[in-house]
Amino acid sequence: MSNVDLKGVFPPIATPFLEGRVAYDKLASNVEKWSKTGIRGIVVFGSNGESVFLSEEEKCRVVETVVQSSPKDRPTIVGSGCESTLETLKLTEACAGRGADAALIITPHFYGGKMTEKALINHYTELANRSSLPLLIYNVPKFTHINVTVNLVAILSQHPNIMGIKDSAGNVAQLGEFLNGVHKDFDVLVGTAGVLFGALTLGCAGGILALANVAPEICVRIQDLIHAGRLEEARTLQLKMIPVNKAITATYGIAGLKAALDMLGYFGGDPRPPLLPASGKEKDEIREILTAADLL
Repeated sequence: MSNVDLKGVFPPIATPFLEGRVAYDKLASNVEKWSKTGIRGIVVFGSNGESVFLSEEEKCRVVETVVQSSPKDRPTIVGSGCESTLETLKLTEACAGRGADAALIITPHFYGGKMTEKALINHYTELANRSSLPLLIYNVPKFTHINVTVNLVAILSQHPNIMGIKDSAGNVAQLGEFLNGVHKDFDVLVGTAGVLFGALTLGCAGGILALANVAPEICVRIQDLIHAGRLEEARTLQLKMIPVNKAITATYGIAGLKAALDMLGYFGGDPRPPLLPASGKEKDEIREILTAADLL
């Protein structure tokens, strides 16, 4: 199994744009700031990263910028999953060449009806056999309308180059089933902060959490408190963060996340079209939510 340490909190970071172009200098300063918060590492091109709007050349430069701006002991994980196995491998290797440490591979989903257990096992096994980076499965039914099976994850967990899964289904019972079924060296990471407390108390290694963009210290604190057995304090923090997490994921989306970043001293900026920026009214609502959670 891989020597990349997944035990901790990873923000799947937003990609900053200025007038529609990637703002690499803003990206670098954001990464430097996140790196001082106790996070384990950075995920680029998660669902918050607007990766579907980036060219391969931009992706490579983003990876390079994040790697150069991160401390050497903080891994950079890249969301390099494409629809075809061949394109996924090509992008994964391009990111490896820019210094990435691991690859987060979303389930192909355009031909969703044909993405059977057999097809997905074949896809991930072929990638794991040929990739120079260790892989994580990315299960995000909200976007893909595919929910990987416990059997599929159990089988893939035996592969020495598949080191974990990010599960964003938000189902604590499913996380427990994964934990019961996988190889002992395979890490299960929760992909939504709304169930962070439940996931960590069950034994998940950590989380790749949109909330960690705007409240990284608190996400890290929840994990530290759980490890210290201080469950009541962790539970209190979890409940306090639920409205923030809902705001920057379900309610306002990437535009809301970026508005929140701007309010909290990071550079958020506008999303890339066709996504629209948050309206003035939405920004006021986000500011109220951040204030109520004592983040502002």
